Amino acid sequence: MSPADEARDLLAQLGVTSSGTLASHSPIDGQQIGSVEEASAAAVAAACDRAQGAFLAWRTVPAPRRGELVRLIGEELRAAKEPLARLVTLEAGKIVQEGLGEVQEMIDICDYAVGLSRQLYGLSISSERASHRMIEQWHPLGPVGVITAFNFPVAVWAWNAALALVCGDPVIWKPSEKTPLCAAAVMALAGRALARFGDAPEGLLQCIQGGRDVGEALVDDPRIALLSATGSTAMGRKVGPRVAQRFGRSLLELGGNNAMIVAPSADLKLAERAILFAAAGTAGQRCTSLRRLIVHESIADGLVSRIRGLFSRISIGDPRESGTLVGPLIDEAAFEGMRRAFPAAERVDAVEGGFYVRPAIVEVDRQEGMVLQETFAPILYILRYKDIGDAIALNNNVVQGLSSAIFTNDLKEAELFQSAAGSDCGIANVNIGTSGAEIGGAFGGEKETGGGRESGSDSWRAYMRRSTNTINYGNDLPLAQGIEFAV
Repeated sequence: MSPADEARDLLAQLGVTSSGTLASHSPIDGQQIGSVEEASAAAVAAACDRAQGAFLAWRTVPAPRRGELVRLIGEELRAAKEPLARLVTLEAGKIVQEGLGEVQEMIDICDYAVGLSRQLYGLSISSERASHRMIEQWHPLGPVGVITAFNFPVAVWAWNAALALVCGDPVIWKPSEKTPLCAAAVMALAGRALARFGDAPEGLLQCIQGGRDVGEALVDDPRIALLSATGSTAMGRKVGPRVAQRFGRSLLELGGNNAMIVAPSADLKLAERAILFAAAGTAGQRCTSLRRLIVHESIADGLVSRIRGLFSRISIGDPRESGTLVGPLIDEAAFEGMRRAFPAAERVDAVEGGFYVRPAIVEVDRQEGMVLQETFAPILYILRYKDIGDAIALNNNVVQGLSSAIFTNDLKEAELFQSAAGSDCGIANVNIGTSGAEIGGAFGGEKETGGGRESGSDSWRAYMRRSTNTINYGNDLPLAQGIEFAV
């Protein structure tokens, strides 16, 4: 079945009507598979109006009741897991297993957020003044804008939306214009959950489709209390200052230039498997994809030879086929980006109209030029090291700071890598690859990766405002720091 025919069937199952001026093209064969209505700047403003009205009502709903809506969204996702995952494959080019994994990630974050809805807690703080009690509370923040990228067309919205909803915030989603059908399908499922919930305010969950002008209108609207944006560092350089200029908050998840160190004591079979998925999975189009492999000189020749053999045998083709491990790049622009970084990039004749490439290995003597940049394609640079200190320095000496890994059975090396003197990334793994984060841990990175944190741990605090409260239950009015002020 052609991607267009399959998309038509899936959209019908998911309750999505395909019509509008924003066309979606499948990276499988480059053909149009549907379209959606584009929003105007006026439509963005109206959406922000509705979100602000929804906030005034939603913030007063008890958090466990807000969690009930998220539970229903999770149920709808469970029921529609397979067709939604297939749509991700058609529109983003992910292999079937990765599409299923992405929807499962949405289900998992819903489960996480439901539990969180009964655990939004503050602190009780000792006061220096007699007969005083000091506490810290967390309150809903306001409407949240979410801008997502094509490579995770549904999961990143869920990371933000599930937490924002239980924290008391409405959500306006601006998805990638390359994956509008996935967004439309998610909103249809969310609509079913809202109908079952019964009394949610209008404007609680909205989606505005379109290009840069739509995103800019959302970024600039003063009613958006938090703007969560996932994309390139170049995008973050524009979004961050614009939100800051109006004193809004931003949560930035930007580029990665992730490294893995392979030490002499490493389990090389384990490392090889991790390298294969981290470097070639999603055709190298993950922010956590492995870009740099830093190998000890004593084992480099053998390991690189085996990795080359694995890359040469990897199955590349239609991501819907069960044996495929690497699907297409998202579009021609992505292929041209790979060719600029690696002129010998090999386009594979897999499916006519799609841009399929063979993952590349490039050995380099120094970390400079293109090695310092993030190319959203499967290019793996190999560097050699002599000393663990040199390896950690190579890991850190890039402007990005998202994910990192070391393969070692040396306890001292593992502990050093995860210490304050080790990896400077937001994610630092031992004997596991750079990609494939779980929702229980806060996801994000440092430096030009943006500093934002999404998903688990205490990331919920980004979606709330803090209030420090002091209660005087005595008959005197002592001032802090022992100040005397009497007439």
